[in-house]
Amino acid sequence: MKHIFQKGKNPEKPTLLLLHGTGGNELDLLPLAGMIDAEANVLSVRGNVLENGMPRFFRRLAEGVFDEEDLVFRTNELNQFLDEAAEKYGFDQGNVIAIGYSNGANIAASLLFHYRDALKAAILHHPMVPRRGIELPDLTGKSVFIAAGTNDPICSPEESTELQALLEQANAKVELHWENRGHQLTGEEVKAAGQWYQQL
Repeated sequence: MKHIFQKGKNPEKPTLLLLHGTGGNELDLLPLAGMIDAEANVLSVRGNVLENGMPRFFRRLAEGVFDEEDLVFRTNELNQFLDEAAEKYGFDQGNVIAIGYSNGANIAASLLFHYRDALKAAILHHPMVPRRGIELPDLTGKSVFIAAGTNDPICSPEESTELQALLEQANAKVELHWENRGHQLTGEEVKAAGQWYQQL
């Protein structure tokens, strides 16, 4: 997968896995990593799927309707890529924290839904429920921050609370942060995510 790896200043710190939104690329979320933890490793990945020329992490059938088969395939592909990257760059695979926005947040959530050991924690900006009707792995010890907009036209507030409930039922510790905004990524929610990260 096309990506950027930046070695951090402190080897004790996690590796921040950056996952962009639809139409973004591996450069988009680099400023966020600096705001969350300037000393951590950064692994920023570009989605392998194109929708009308726009990079994404998995296909969708319509707005808000995921191609589940492709989602499962791409989640596995990203999980395998993390294995390879950890070996190549020498970072601790048990200490990876995802920071995803929109489509990137959805694939990060899908990693949590399918692979118990893929992520230590996740910051999800405007995620949706990746899949319904499946049994999640036991996520005891995992922490998740969800940033949601009360007026988000793409991801309804109900979607955010449902995702929180599903993760909590799997024993993850979840903080749901609300902004009185739409689907855009705001400075306020990034700041709140940074404060949450400091408590980990």
